[in-house]
Amino acid sequence: MSEKFSCHYCKSSLHGKKYIEKDGHHCCLSCYDKHCANTCSECRQTIGADSKEVHYKEGFWHDTCFRCAQCQHPLATESFVAKENKIMCKQCSLLENAHICKGCSQPIVPGDQNVEYKGTVWHQDCFICSDCKQVIGTGSFFPKGEEFYCMACYEVRFAKHCIKCNKAITSGGITYQDQPWHADCFVCVTCSKKLAGQRFTAVDDQYYCVDCYKNFVAKKCAGCKNPITGFGKGSSVVTYEGQSWHDYCFHCKKCAMNLASKRFVFHQEQVYCPDCAKKL
Repeated sequence: MSEKFSCHYCKSSLHGKKYIEKDGHHCCLSCYDKHCANTCSECRQTIGADSKEVHYKEGFWHDTCFRCAQCQHPLATESFVAKENKIMCKQCSLLENAHICKGCSQPIVPGDQNVEYKGTVWHQDCFICSDCKQVIGTGSFFPKGEEFYCMACYEVRFAKHCIKCNKAITSGGITYQDQPWHADCFVCVTCSKKLAGQRFTAVDDQYYCVDCYKNFVAKKCAGCKNPITGFGKGSSVVTYEGQSWHDYCFHCKKCAMNLASKRFVFHQEQVYCPDCAKKL
């Protein structure tokens, strides 16, 4: 007499029939679906004995239900990424973490060349001049509010132009009497020394450093024969009959009384006080 071979649940004979072994018991296909089959995490339907099943961690899926949460691509036989209870293909996982291009609103994925400025990111080919629309890419640019300009467009639209060379001032520069200059253009007309931040003198729209003004331009005091610069001691000047004196050099030839702001007598190219002039 043969050993009885029956379903654990319904007790029907399994001789000559398909069956499944589950937890050490044999059961017919019908009882397996009823008592043992798992529920698909996606469609919530029973994963029957005749279905292919995917098991990951605590979840079960029909093989046709195991898909990328983003693009719905089947993943039963492919590699995948699990993130925050979502199953995704590798491509969608990369896109989900990618920055969004400010220009085209598409993701910037690893390997894409990009430009970043103050926390905003563009594809390199999407970073263009707001005026001429040419690609700036990784080249030099100038921000203006929410817009960006290539060097050529910025110079045409916004940059000041040096009063001397008429070229655009793109950085730095100085202003003198409301006129813009490159620092390299604002120099002494004689020795070419840069005058920005230095003392200088303007004469007939020409600019001189202190030394060149003393040596080549300043009048010489008729008293001490030194230059009258207008700087420091002797900044006050006395002028008479085409001659000039430091105020401290304008004194009586005979008694040495300082005559600046006082009456004097000019006799034979010399200065005298009125009292000494009477004795000549």
